[in-house]
Amino acid sequence: MIDPEYKLVTVFGGSGFIGRYVCEQLFEAGARVRVVSRNPRCAYFIQPLGTVGRYGFVAADVTSRESVRKAVQGSDAVINLVGSFSNMTKVHAEGARSIAEAARDAGATALVHISAMSADPRAEAAYSRTKGEGEVAVREIFPQATIIRPSIVFGQEDKLTNRLAALSKLPLLPVIAPNCRFQPVFVEDLAKAISLAAVNPDAHAGKTYEIGGPQTFSMRELTQEILKAAGRKAELVDVPGPIASLISWLGFLPGAPLTRDQWTMLQRDNVAAPGSTGLEAFGIRPTPFAVVAPEWLTMYGGNRFARRRINLTANS
Repeated sequence: MIDPEYKLVTVFGGSGFIGRYVCEQLFEAGARVRVVSRNPRCAYFIQPLGTVGRYGFVAADVTSRESVRKAVQGSDAVINLVGSFSNMTKVHAEGARSIAEAARDAGATALVHISAMSADPRAEAAYSRTKGEGEVAVREIFPQATIIRPSIVFGQEDKLTNRLAALSKLPLLPVIAPNCRFQPVFVEDLAKAISLAAVNPDAHAGKTYEIGGPQTFSMRELTQEILKAAGRKAELVDVPGPIASLISWLGFLPGAPLTRDQWTMLQRDNVAAPGSTGLEAFGIRPTPFAVVAPEWLTMYGGNRFARRRINLTANS
């Protein structure tokens, strides 16, 4: 293991929701961080997290092999956090291949590839299928890579919990795919695991982890938990499958609630496979949703003391 103080970790997608937490964990581990983004200005908020000389910003696009190669030069470790619901083959499959090739050619000792719990090269949903194809490419090119497959990720900036909490002001709140099950993981727990995999490849190289939180919820149960954390009440109405399917065909329209591909993904549970290894491999105790969610969801109308009450209950 290279001394983290001298380890340069290049993070593709470091300006995103998960990326900001990964960068913070890397700083705490003593690493130097190079944040790669199509628009580096989007990552400037990371500056207060690290000291001068411990971070840098590089413009690159994962669909451009040459820009990826230049961004990776001199890296000790590389992290690929990039995900998209557009140009999925170019981003998830071809982009993952380019990053793996660049990491190998640069002599990086670690590559951490963030996939998805639904990843499967034979999947019907394009997102899941291209994520699976990306995994195959990474394993072929950089066999010692660490692949991490998270379930849905929650945290202060996530879109799902904030969107549903905002909609809770409606008298009736529709629930799409109410029986689909998830294992939501707290973003700080996931980020810590990603950071540990990057700075300690001896312990995690060549392994695949399926990372979820300590609880499994159906979509209806998760929506109820979000409302509870926000201190809101709304009548939940399950949307019948045929109607939700019809709505998904309009997913190309601006503001549509879901795309056809997302609807296809909701036909399968998003939980860790039996016997898979997750956060315990990193010595991380997963954070329950109710312990932290009120911290940001109470802005939608709940009691600002909600988190304190829940923490006292959890610790008693």
